[in-house]
Amino acid sequence: MINNTENSLLLIIDIQEKLLNAAYNKESIAKNSEILSKSASILEIPTIISEQYPKGLGFTINNIKDNVSDTTLIIEKTSFSALEEDAIYKAIKKQKKKQIIICGIETHICVYQTIISLLKKGYDVSIIIDASGSRSEFQHNNALNMLQKAGANIKTTEMVLFELLKSSKHPKFKEVQNLIK
Repeated sequence: MINNTENSLLLIIDIQEKLLNAAYNKESIAKNSEILSKSASILEIPTIISEQYPKGLGFTINNIKDNVSDTTLIIEKTSFSALEEDAIYKAIKKQKKKQIIICGIETHICVYQTIISLLKKGYDVSIIIDASGSRSEFQHNNALNMLQKAGANIKTTEMVLFELLKSSKHPKFKEVQNLIK
């Protein structure tokens, strides 16, 4: 399904210092999650960030935290599926958006379990593959295959951004385009 700004929410899962440093594709995750967080702010797309046990794994990286809107919620979690945390699920429901754009770490654990939970609840979910990752490429790719079979949309950062913009006539086109040049 094509994402649109009116019905989308960005969910950033556990892109934290220690988890990012262990990811096989950490440069891609850092760069593209920053582009997504900046774009969501520009396009006024609500954003929710989860942090898995930040005391031990560190906090969300500054590339993201420094670029989200003031209304962005950062919520600590201990469950692998973000939807198992009441505060996160309530925050998603409160936004009344049916299209959830997800990026995060680790694709085969927290990202996977969160997406499966969202799909079961009837959400249209897109995983942004170049802003998500795992410690191993094999685990990342295996999770992507399983998520696609389960009904998740597999997209790249540029794919989802241009879906959201729809046209070069969008008033924020140049501002978002400059982020990916």
